[in-house]
Amino acid sequence: MDWTDLPFTDSQQGTDAEILCFALERVHKQFAWKTGGLNAEQLRRQHPPSTMTLAGLIKHMASVEDAWTAKAHGRSPNLPWNTDDWDGGEYSDFHSALTDEPEELYALWYGVVKRSRAAWQEMIEHDGLDVTVTWSTSNGEPYIVSRRRLLVDLLEENLKHTGHADLLREAVDGLKGNDPPW
Repeated sequence: MDWTDLPFTDSQQGTDAEILCFALERVHKQFAWKTGGLNAEQLRRQHPPSTMTLAGLIKHMASVEDAWTAKAHGRSPNLPWNTDDWDGGEYSDFHSALTDEPEELYALWYGVVKRSRAAWQEMIEHDGLDVTVTWSTSNGEPYIVSRRRLLVDLLEENLKHTGHADLLREAVDGLKGNDPPW
């Protein structure tokens, strides 16, 4: 799989939901382009002083995408790859990805993105983004938020880590640019 496998609708106009989904689709394509087509060594390569890797970013973004989408649906995330607790202040997605094979990481992320896209479309079509969802935080406090806010948070997380992937990818093989060659 590569970035060309992701759907993309170039929305010049639309509702806020359509524009937010367009922006998320676009950043998914950018992330897929910046992280795609690499071997295990390239995905696991660190660039000190950072310990971040492209492999870790791929797995982390699968986890984040799945978690925010599940929360927007009003259900608890079921993240099978996230079985460890916090480890020394570092989230396990970044560390456990170092032993995953590229095909596993790509299949994981592309699968989550596909399910997420369908889930957001369903939520928007049925109830919209103004629905409020509630879940418990790690300390048991209720967290009440709109789907719109969760979609914006998901977009923000994708944008932030696509920027990280941009820098790491350039260091790996010199790939530059904001968007894949459409």
